[in-house]
Amino acid sequence: MLNPLPTHGRFDYRPITRRPRWTWPEGRRLAVYLGFNVEHFAFGEGLGAALGPVSPEPDVLNHSWREYGNRVGAWRCLELFDDLQLPTGALINTALYQHCPELVAALLARGDELIGHGHTNAERQGGWDEAREAALLTACRDEIQARSGQAATGWLSPWISESRLTPDLLAEAGYRYTLNWCHDDQPTRMRTRSGRPLWSIPYPQELNDIPMLVARQMDAKDFAQMIVDNVDEMLAQTERHGQALVMGIALHPYLVGQPYRLRHLRRALAHIAQRRGEIWLCTPGQIAAHMEALKIVDI
Repeated sequence: MLNPLPTHGRFDYRPITRRPRWTWPEGRRLAVYLGFNVEHFAFGEGLGAALGPVSPEPDVLNHSWREYGNRVGAWRCLELFDDLQLPTGALINTALYQHCPELVAALLARGDELIGHGHTNAERQGGWDEAREAALLTACRDEIQARSGQAATGWLSPWISESRLTPDLLAEAGYRYTLNWCHDDQPTRMRTRSGRPLWSIPYPQELNDIPMLVARQMDAKDFAQMIVDNVDEMLAQTERHGQALVMGIALHPYLVGQPYRLRHLRRALAHIAQRRGEIWLCTPGQIAAHMEALKIVDI
């Protein structure tokens, strides 16, 4: 018999067809959240998504393209979210507190959930040692609490970069959930070395503007249609199978905040807003809190 492959050991395999049944608040079966990634990048060094060919640093083209999101794109997106009365889970780099505190204040004023997303997206934590990674998680948690008066209960690593200890360190730092994993349409309880609970809340790598618009070079109208098709299909699945599902939409304001893309995003989000009677419009933290309250053991 061949040897089994290495495994993460965080959760067991269980097909979607063999799961406990539950519902979201008011008997809804589809939870939809917006993961609004608000990020800041170092000038002249580090990582960052690229619009054009990467130049020797300082790469003014790609840095300024990303900065458009904080100066213009995010504000246009927030206006759209306000128009449609949509909450967001705002994934924030703590460097925003020094760079553009007005933007974080605007998110807080809307009642959005603030989610830890590292200090900057110019770096990734996966190759760090345990002490350095633990210090980052604690520092981001404390900064959000001190600056915004809100406890950050969730985390998304910059670049979805994890070490083998990240879930353990998250639980030990007091985070209740992670968005790093995209393996399911339902929340998953993860095992940690301390035994402290940590939920994996589904975070999309398909309904995500970076892989679609940048990596696959998809047109904005097609990305918007993906969102429409996804919500309609998932609602049909919940009706057919009687299961509660999660649909996340990952957005970056330097991408979808560009005017021609925003117009298409408006159409997609308006479609979701029109179906709000069938959908639980929520934040990832509300999903995690609901799962904790259900106290389902076998999941």
